[in-house]
Amino acid sequence: MPGRTWELCLLLLLGLGSQAALPPPCESLIYCHGELLHQVQMARLYQDDKHFVDMPLSSTPDKVLQRFWELSQAYNHSIPKQKLQEFLKDHFQDVGQELQSWTPGDWKDSPQFLQKISDTKLRVWAGQLHQLWKKLGKKIKPEVLNHPEQFSLIYLNHPFIVPGGRFVESYYWDSYWVMEGLLLSEMAETVKGMLQNFLDLVKIYGHIPNGGRVYYLQRSQPPLLTLMMARYLSHTNDTAFLQENIETLALELDFWTQNRSVSVNFGGKNYILNRYYVPYGGPRPESYSKDAELADTLPEGDREALWAELKAGAESGWDFSSRWLIGGPNLTSLSSIRTSKLVPVDLNAFLCQAEELMSNFYARLGNDAQATKYRTLRAQRLATMNALLWDEEKGAWFDYDLENGKKNLQFYPSNLAPLWAGCFSDPVVADKALKYLEDSQILTYQYGIPTSLQKTGQQWDFPNAWAPLQDLVIRGLAKSLSPRTQEVAFQLAQNWIRTNFDVYSQKSAMYEKYDITNGGKPGGGGEYEVQEGFGWTNGVVLMLLDRYGDRLTSGTQLAFLEPHCLVAALLLNFLLSLLPW
Repeated sequence: MPGRTWELCLLLLLGLGSQAALPPPCESLIYCHGELLHQVQMARLYQDDKHFVDMPLSSTPDKVLQRFWELSQAYNHSIPKQKLQEFLKDHFQDVGQELQSWTPGDWKDSPQFLQKISDTKLRVWAGQLHQLWKKLGKKIKPEVLNHPEQFSLIYLNHPFIVPGGRFVESYYWDSYWVMEGLLLSEMAETVKGMLQNFLDLVKIYGHIPNGGRVYYLQRSQPPLLTLMMARYLSHTNDTAFLQENIETLALELDFWTQNRSVSVNFGGKNYILNRYYVPYGGPRPESYSKDAELADTLPEGDREALWAELKAGAESGWDFSSRWLIGGPNLTSLSSIRTSKLVPVDLNAFLCQAEELMSNFYARLGNDAQATKYRTLRAQRLATMNALLWDEEKGAWFDYDLENGKKNLQFYPSNLAPLWAGCFSDPVVADKALKYLEDSQILTYQYGIPTSLQKTGQQWDFPNAWAPLQDLVIRGLAKSLSPRTQEVAFQLAQNWIRTNFDVYSQKSAMYEKYDITNGGKPGGGGEYEVQEGFGWTNGVVLMLLDRYGDRLTSGTQLAFLEPHCLVAALLLNFLLSLLPW
């Protein structure tokens, strides 16, 4: 392609043509690698590095790069900040120009689930969250399709719901909980469009990128596409849509098998499981200056590996957490990150669930051979997870450290992901999980389940709590046949609802994460300020209000007791709620 050849020539001229150990996140010399990206991001012209890589071009990449080359030459490859600002003003557009607000056509005033909510304040609040789908709706303008080279945004044919705040494009795993909320809001057509977008991405790239920008292309996120399809089918019974796209669903799972598998020797046997792994170099474009500064603390030969591990951490969705620092030299420094050296419980639980769903899908479509294939894969994964990740004494699953040959026994809600995913064979594990939560003192937290018990300053650590992780634990426990375990699931739901409701009452906003100390407030830590919106937080709240709406209240929280007293108190609370007074 002539344009690309010109770019390669320019790359050599700029002195950046030496072979890096790893390829860049994408080919763009503006949005993914190269001197232009480096100079702009290291000048810190914006509070958030994501701002620059989201700015559309005003003309073709060739013209912009040519002008930058001339400017860089004039200032000996060190352009003054003011000149850089003028250059950006002349050659780039403001963020968001390529997107337009969109009100979903299937939005309706009063979906049925609202009637199930007994508490008047919670019902009004749920109605306000239902209104937020209109605020979070986006549609990509046609010029992105006509001139894709001038945008970092990846064109999607159908409108979608965004998380909110700085996240103005489509995101992979966020969208699962968004879709759950949309389906409760009776917006199945919106969900189908979002599903089709993801299926289209698989057809083009072989997988679903982390988010809808070119700089996310080489990393994915937790694989929930198959589950999205299952939830859509449960609401619509649209078997024709499944039939059209079953092979694309299979293609996405093949990506994880072919690119994210790892062999583990344990007890004299070899096991195959999956990990997060992104062998692409350079700083993350959307966090360029932070990644570059962090790399400066390491020997030059270790920098590419650091950047690859940071991308793997972003692929996990947990960017970032002590979970990926355990076993490294410094638990509080991201320079210790080693994501790809761990076999994550939740990733393998999601894939186990996907294999079961694929078996069911193929059986539904009459393809017994494929149904048997996925049933066998699921059985193999289940046995492997039991052998490698399950801890009978503790009653939970744990990430496996490949380098140190042992489980990471720290607490994370993801340790119970197999319960949520239905990836277990013994129903008693739900009750063992309850004891694990008691032993870990998790039930003493009154405002939500913490993401970890490590306080590192990273956003996926204490004291932050995240909506999807509440869902993993609550729905996992709710699968128990034991009334006491089910009652704890309800109380955890009640805690989370009140935290979200109380913060909303004060701030008139929903947040991506919450700080569960001192009564609950918007979360913090990590690489950017806490964001409002917020897609998956809204979705989880609507799910809990739908499931427990006849019992949830907006009033004072049940005072928490010692774990051994908690279950008795919860049962008493439940029995009292049945009385007529």
